[in-house]
Amino acid sequence: MSSNPEPSLYAAREPIFPKRVKGKFRNLKWYIMAITLGIYYLTPWIRWDRGPSLPDQAVLLDLANRRFFFFMIEIWPHEFYFVAGLLIMAGLGLFLFTSALGRVWCGYACPQTVWTDLFILVERWIEGDRNARLRLHRQKKWDFRKFRLRLTKLIVWIFIGLATGGAWVFYFTDAPTLMVDLLNGTAHSIAYTTIAVMTFTTVFFGAFAREQICIYACPWPRIQAAMMDEDTLTVGYRSWRGEPRGKGKRTKDTELGDCIDCMACVNVCPVGIDIRDGQQLECITCALCIDACDEMMEKVGKPRGLIDYLAVGDEEWETAGNAPRSIWKHHFLRPRTVLYTALWSLVGVLLVVALFVRKDIEITVAPVRNPTYVTLSDGSIRNTYEVRLRNKHGEDRPFRLSVKGDPSLRVDLEGTPYEVVTVPADSMKLQRVYVVAPKGSVPAENDRTEFRFWVEDTSNGDRVHNDTVFNGRKN
Repeated sequence: MSSNPEPSLYAAREPIFPKRVKGKFRNLKWYIMAITLGIYYLTPWIRWDRGPSLPDQAVLLDLANRRFFFFMIEIWPHEFYFVAGLLIMAGLGLFLFTSALGRVWCGYACPQTVWTDLFILVERWIEGDRNARLRLHRQKKWDFRKFRLRLTKLIVWIFIGLATGGAWVFYFTDAPTLMVDLLNGTAHSIAYTTIAVMTFTTVFFGAFAREQICIYACPWPRIQAAMMDEDTLTVGYRSWRGEPRGKGKRTKDTELGDCIDCMACVNVCPVGIDIRDGQQLECITCALCIDACDEMMEKVGKPRGLIDYLAVGDEEWETAGNAPRSIWKHHFLRPRTVLYTALWSLVGVLLVVALFVRKDIEITVAPVRNPTYVTLSDGSIRNTYEVRLRNKHGEDRPFRLSVKGDPSLRVDLEGTPYEVVTVPADSMKLQRVYVVAPKGSVPAENDRTEFRFWVEDTSNGDRVHNDTVFNGRKN
């Protein structure tokens, strides 16, 4: 038997140090990174005046009171269908962009990509561009310079992680108040724990794991195949133009293609792949290789577009010598993308309609079942109901309760001799209500009488109702 050890199935990760590149796609990524990070870090500090009884933070997930504020919109727990609708729109939007442009979300707007770009920017700013970082990585001896550079980089990374975790908790309570409490050490332990967890995960994912999250942890690369077809645009290499590649001088007698095998496309790739090997699961469609290749093509006097946004169906078409196909006609305006767009728009329209037709006052009624009804000393029958009155206005409102359906039914409110109850601003009031039927008013052939609770806002006349039943006794 051989004594040689079995080969390991695990290969240690080789760190990737992307080279800096300039171009339209790199600039687009800078703009998106600045906008998305600006929105994330600054949104909790935007103020929005809702009146004296409501928080003035524009975007707030008020878990204590189970409400979500978004500028002029307020979402209550029973209106979670708005959140579900937004999630459906996000899913359909992801399907739409993937079917049209592949993993464009991953390459430009995914939080993992955005924060990884930010951490790489810090690394490049402190340690230098790709060659300098490679030399520092391969330097075995830890001298003072290497220690200083690595420590400085780590400190900046941790501050970014702290800012990320801090911004996250600011969405759940008043940001200025929480900031003071955090600095004074008086904030709740949950806030400090959340910031610590977010700091660690942000630094680990964006600074150390980087492309491994996209390749191994994220499920989307495995799912995207179902969203793509032969007409989906994604980053590709025009092999029919670039091959055979080589660094030799191009003459009439040589058979070399336009690719000079300079490796610029590989050196700028944040996931370390060679796009010339064809479409790969690891590719996040960031298009940095397009910028790098276009820059090199200009230097050697060749047309741009050797690496470009291409569809699988374009290969046979262009190999035959045809001009590139229309992007809109053949790639964007297809049955799949049109269907996704229609569904996305439909859900959005329904959400907007539901948002504007919802009432500012609401009522829900729950009959008390134990007992179902009671017979009073004068022979009348009484049912008890738990009525929830919801006032979505920014000030207290008087609500009048009444019933309709049987003129013999009478309403009594617990705690007040009147039919009017005041509901505090932007809150829900639980009111116990008694409905009484005089003796002999309940039909002998029926022990259930349908009726309707009406609630009227006496300050502006708005009315809502809720149907329920009155349980009686057969005589």
